[in-house]
Amino acid sequence: MELVLADTLLGLAQSPEPCALLRAVCGGDGAAPLSVERVETLRFLLQWLEAGGAGGEALRRAAWEVALGRCWPLLRGGGGADDPERRRLVRAACGALRLCARLCGAPLAARLAGEALAALRAEPPGAGLGAEAAVEALVAVAPELQEPALLERAVDAALALVRAGGREAGEEVAAALVAGRLLPALSSNRTALGRVWAGLLPGRGEGGAAAQRVSRTLLALTALADLLFPGLDGDGGREGPALDARLYGGFWRVVQEGLTDGDGLCRKRARYLLKRAVEVSDQLRTDCTCPPDNGDEPSLFWWSVEKNDKLLQFWENYILIMETLEGNQIHVIKPVLPKLNSLYEYALSEKGCWLFHPSWHMCIYKRMFESENKTLTREGVAQFLEIYETKRLPNSPGFSEFIIGPLMDALSESSLYGRSPGQLIGACPPLGVKLQKFLSIYLTLLPEEERSSFLLKFIQKMTSRHWCAVPILFLSMALACIPSCKALGTEGLHALRDVLQCTMITHQILLRGAAQCFLLQTAMHLTDVEKVSLPEISSFLMSLRPEESLSRGTILWMELCDWLYTHDRCFRKSINCHAEHQERSSLSVYVHTLVEDYLKAPASKRENCCMPDWFEAKLVATMILLAADVEEMKNKQSKKSNAERVELKSFLHPLLDVLLKLGTNAYIPTLKTDKSLQLLLKLLQTCLLKQSSPQDDVVLSFLSNSVMTAAESILDFVLRRLTTSELNTVSDLDRCNLYLALLSELVNLCSNAGWKKGPSIWNFISSLINASIQNLQETGNEQESKLGEQIQKVVSMASLTVVCEIFDQKPELQLKSLHAVETLKGFISSVQLNQVLKKPSKIEEKNSLFEESTSSQGWGKIVASYVHDQWVCLHFILNKYDKFIPLSNDETLELSLLAVQRPIRTLQSALEALTLLPSDQVLPVFHCMKVLVPKLLGSSESLCIDAFDLAWKVISSLSNTQLIFWSNLKAFVQFVFDTEVLAVAASSKGQAYSKIKEIILKLVEMSTARTGVFNTVLSYCCQSWLFPTSDDTGALENPFSNAGNYSELITEACVFGMVFRRDQRLIQDVHAFVENLGDECAANVVTESTNRDDHYVRVCAVKFLCWLDGSNTLHKMFMEDLVIKLLDKDELVSKSRTRYYVNSLQHRIKNRLWQTLLVIFPKLDQNFLTGTLDKIFQAGFGNNQASIKYLIEWIIILILHRYPQCLEKFWNCFCYGEEKLKTSICTFLSVLSHFDIILENTSEKKPILKKALLVVLQWCFNHNFSVRLYALVALKKIWGMCKALCVEEFEALTPVIESSLHQVENMHGAGNARKNWQRIQDHFFFATFHPLKDYSLETIFYTLPRLSELVEDEWIPLCKFTRYTDISLPAAFHWLQSRTELLNLKPSDWSQQDMGSDLVEMDNQTEWTDVQKKIIPWKNSSPDLDLELVFQDRAAKLGKSNSRLIVVASLIDKPTNLGGLCRTSEIFGASALVVGSLHYINDKQFQHLSVSAEQWLPLVEVKPSQLVNYLQQKKTEGYTIIGVEQTAKSSDLTEYCFPEKSLLLLGNEHEGIPANLIQHLDVCVEIPQQGIIRSLNVHVSGALLIWEYTRQQLIKQKQLK
Repeated sequence: MELVLADTLLGLAQSPEPCALLRAVCGGDGAAPLSVERVETLRFLLQWLEAGGAGGEALRRAAWEVALGRCWPLLRGGGGADDPERRRLVRAACGALRLCARLCGAPLAARLAGEALAALRAEPPGAGLGAEAAVEALVAVAPELQEPALLERAVDAALALVRAGGREAGEEVAAALVAGRLLPALSSNRTALGRVWAGLLPGRGEGGAAAQRVSRTLLALTALADLLFPGLDGDGGREGPALDARLYGGFWRVVQEGLTDGDGLCRKRARYLLKRAVEVSDQLRTDCTCPPDNGDEPSLFWWSVEKNDKLLQFWENYILIMETLEGNQIHVIKPVLPKLNSLYEYALSEKGCWLFHPSWHMCIYKRMFESENKTLTREGVAQFLEIYETKRLPNSPGFSEFIIGPLMDALSESSLYGRSPGQLIGACPPLGVKLQKFLSIYLTLLPEEERSSFLLKFIQKMTSRHWCAVPILFLSMALACIPSCKALGTEGLHALRDVLQCTMITHQILLRGAAQCFLLQTAMHLTDVEKVSLPEISSFLMSLRPEESLSRGTILWMELCDWLYTHDRCFRKSINCHAEHQERSSLSVYVHTLVEDYLKAPASKRENCCMPDWFEAKLVATMILLAADVEEMKNKQSKKSNAERVELKSFLHPLLDVLLKLGTNAYIPTLKTDKSLQLLLKLLQTCLLKQSSPQDDVVLSFLSNSVMTAAESILDFVLRRLTTSELNTVSDLDRCNLYLALLSELVNLCSNAGWKKGPSIWNFISSLINASIQNLQETGNEQESKLGEQIQKVVSMASLTVVCEIFDQKPELQLKSLHAVETLKGFISSVQLNQVLKKPSKIEEKNSLFEESTSSQGWGKIVASYVHDQWVCLHFILNKYDKFIPLSNDETLELSLLAVQRPIRTLQSALEALTLLPSDQVLPVFHCMKVLVPKLLGSSESLCIDAFDLAWKVISSLSNTQLIFWSNLKAFVQFVFDTEVLAVAASSKGQAYSKIKEIILKLVEMSTARTGVFNTVLSYCCQSWLFPTSDDTGALENPFSNAGNYSELITEACVFGMVFRRDQRLIQDVHAFVENLGDECAANVVTESTNRDDHYVRVCAVKFLCWLDGSNTLHKMFMEDLVIKLLDKDELVSKSRTRYYVNSLQHRIKNRLWQTLLVIFPKLDQNFLTGTLDKIFQAGFGNNQASIKYLIEWIIILILHRYPQCLEKFWNCFCYGEEKLKTSICTFLSVLSHFDIILENTSEKKPILKKALLVVLQWCFNHNFSVRLYALVALKKIWGMCKALCVEEFEALTPVIESSLHQVENMHGAGNARKNWQRIQDHFFFATFHPLKDYSLETIFYTLPRLSELVEDEWIPLCKFTRYTDISLPAAFHWLQSRTELLNLKPSDWSQQDMGSDLVEMDNQTEWTDVQKKIIPWKNSSPDLDLELVFQDRAAKLGKSNSRLIVVASLIDKPTNLGGLCRTSEIFGASALVVGSLHYINDKQFQHLSVSAEQWLPLVEVKPSQLVNYLQQKKTEGYTIIGVEQTAKSSDLTEYCFPEKSLLLLGNEHEGIPANLIQHLDVCVEIPQQGIIRSLNVHVSGALLIWEYTRQQLIKQKQLK
């Protein structure tokens, strides 16, 4: 620029004419395009000429030529919008165009505007010119536009860009430029302002401003803020009616949208507009009201002179809350939240009507719900749910919409349902309780006509997304707790059914079942029975799973029966309801019709049709049993105890009619037989779910007796179908499964009914065995196997499988004595294992081909099922002849059973089967291996190891499969950990022994990722070692020897447990809550108790240890080995370099092993304890957490109590040096505080007391205060014992001891000494705890961890010991419960502290290696030079500073921050510091921080109101405006490259950069942060950016050199 000015001055000397001067700056006619420097000089010259009034017509012509000939072409130049030099050139050119337009007037402005608008209309917008350049040009000439049509075109083009601007970077920048600068420039004309206003805001009923890009609308409104509200000076004399945004509902809707927008900058602009509206209202003090959209609703905004102060208070609190929420820090926000409740006091009139529109409150809650901080979200949800409990708010449609929208979105977050601190495990979480109360109260207050629609939308919302198990559970429970009302019709019932289907997604079976229970209760409480029919009710009930919720015999089933009985005649009548049944109950009529329609099966054209769906059979069976139980309930209420089951008989009659004909009528349609047998099977399964005995259950008894009449007919039919080749297609395999499942149920029925030796069942079994074996022995043509033959083989093998299972499960039927059983044994033993069926090569029947191709079963699955059935049958044989299996293939047997004679070959076949079969079919193979491996491990170890490896491979591949994993794992454990297998492997200590130990480690590792694996292993081992059955023992004399050989299993179990993630802990807590509901929740009754809680591993181990007897040699050896291993593990953990802190994994492991030692202690003898005592004392010397200290101290007290002769070793612990005792002395002093317990069994107490006194007294004068406190507690106890025994030898010490105790009891003065003395005396370990009386499982595992403030994961309540029934406690075990006094205590605020925690290692302080160094800028100056001259020279050069950085601090109003910035700016050579007022430099705080920097740095005064113009001016001078602000599009400071000409705008300390200035920024830069607090001090932020700018410029200078 300096060179350009020199050329210009030279031209001015030759020709002083302004026109010539302009030409000189432009470089003459026909010169090359202007450079940036020349354009900036040109702008400066035009500004000078305009200010001087020079020119006339010649100057206007020259300006016209400059604008069109030199400046306008520059806008068409190349270069991207992101190029800093291009942006600088465009801004300089537009600055020149603005001045030319002023000189030339409206004609030039109109021409330039026309060309810019033409460029914007082009495709794409700004083609050839650039959208950003076109908008900048329009901004430059807009003030000079006068033609209404042109203004109208400009406004329309600008609005089109705002509404439809794309997401591309260039289009986004152009749209933001239009909204922030062009619209305000155009709006200086009142007519144009009206058009802009109408175009920006949505009209009524247009659904808000979302479609118009809320962010751009807010940007435009913020830029127009000065024009939107009436001024105090009567609107400044502008033409036309004044605009008042406060009166437009569309304006307030945009503001509310902005307040809850996801972009922080949008929220800031919305708050700015709200503040401006409130400020204007307060200053004007005139009444104004925004007309409501609906006449019944309150206004979105209004102001009253009479209530000015209250209104001002309301809005100030409101804005304060919204601003505080931006911090996202709960400790900052929580103190402000009470103001939220005060808002309701202002918002409601005395009559209870809304004064303010409730949508304002919803904005606050929505902002909290959508916070990144889940604690804030939880707080917001809790606050909202408490509204209706604490305040009776008037009804508003907005509330209902808000509940169904943002509130339910927030409630879908599982983490919100955690327990509050201090809440007991198993209690309902606070949010669950609040949700119940809220829904109940809200529905009660809601107008009756609105309840149905609200509830329907609420339930439909529960189906509109994938909900996790926890939220759906508590929402369902809240719905179930709503007081009964008629709110749901058919649509509501369908919505509930859809929710039921949503709950089936989760793998948490118990939570899934509980949710189903609550949803059924919801349907019973809220359904308007007059609007729904029984078919709709039954369809809803089919969505419930009997094995998880709606099971017969539960409380829920009885509630449903009672509900059906109560509303029997109220249900909406079906269309096909007949008048002749009016005297009967509607339920009976419906069920009767249902059964008849179900069994009306038309004759099928194809006899071999596919099986009907099971859904209909399940529905009919459930409704029959419900109607039967309702009838029984009716009989009980009418006291008809011996009444005939008329209704049940009528329901069963059509079914029995078909069943009785099955055996004799061969022409009954297949579809009808299928449906009748399906219905019978479902009736038996549903009725027997609770396994009620016929004597107690009259319905079951009646059903059993009825079915028994048709049993022979059914068996004849099943036998014919299974044995006469009638099943010959792929779809017939489903029928085979139906017949065999029904056969099992009929056998159960016969057994329960007492029909044990009926000839029918004997004959049936014999015939089925013989016919099946005959079918399997028919070889057929191997080359052309037919489908029918192959299917018949599959059916026959499946039939034999079911027969074998019946033999095993029903020995009371004495079926094994049948002659056919011997035939069966011989056939199975000789069958070729793993024999597969060839897929038929030719299929003759088209029907068969059709069925095979459409069947869900592929041929591979059929073959797998066939092989699976072979192994089920083989297991039956191996199990029966277990004792006859030889130990090798060399031995011979009298039996002619090949599979039994050749066990090695059979085991090899089992390994082959594991490779062939899919994972869900390997269970019978595992069962066979359990029989074979124990026999062969001694002779064929390598083969058995292969079996272990292959089986483990199968199990590990199943680890993510829920359904079949657990049964396979159990079978795997049973054969690997078989007592005989363990014993044989341990006896040889060979590869099998190592392999089993390897598997133990793998299982423990698997259990860390899958809860429940270790439980299965440990439970089986402990039971088989403690209570072996005849199958477990075999040739083994004492199975307990395995416990010693594999003691690491118990060792790992004693310390097992993971540090759970928060989501895992939440699931466990909710499980505990559901379990605590007991039988009231049917899911607890129906679902199988899995005992997969991690606590059950330790519970099982502890119960196992409780059974051990110290007098038993094996038990004694095992316990001693376990104690040594646990103590070694403690030492290993203590030496570990892993960080050891409270509740860390290391802390938990140490705590668990000391708890185990405490359980074992009473069973150990004196010799072993004496030898181990040194290790226990050594553990006491460690730096342990409080909970572990208590356990170690407790064990030492119990040992010394039991064996006082060990006291000598104990006294030696006090003889070590202070260095060793500094972390442990308090442990041993705490033991002495229970010295009365220790000396209970000692006759000579006086010598011991004397020794104790001498030991304690030396610590009473220790320099560490904590040590002195512990010593004084012990001294008080021991001295009290001495006085009680009247020990005369201590008279010399009496004055010293008495004065010490008196002094500590009556200490006064500063500090917390007296308080700490009182706290340590009140601590539970010294005040309440009794080492003998409190010895119990509950104290060890629950009370002590709770009082020592261990994390709740480590508390094992007593109920878990009683619930875990796999191993019971010994009858003689009495140490279960804690004393009430200890159990009721709360954790103390005192925790044990050792001396080491207070010591300061003064001797180890390292010397300073660095000292502070002051940087002296003039260090290279001559030392002889006078300092004053240096300052003067430096000041003279300030105007030629090389830095182009301007720091703008006009928004900062704290002198301390300004003083610090002044100092920083001067040190790093900023060219200027801009402040809001120069008066700040006289402030003492400013001067204290600036240390005279203001004398060496140019200071410029720009008031905040002048900043917009100042920034625009600097933009035209080529400066890039940089703001320090966090926005969605902020640049990272570490990645941003500062231009040389940078202007740094710093925000206000509280509000940051105002919203009306943000649109004038070129870029926002934010400082990356790692911590929780989200903002830096403004001086610190500025200093960081100033240094980064300086660093980058220094690097550039070095590169240039």
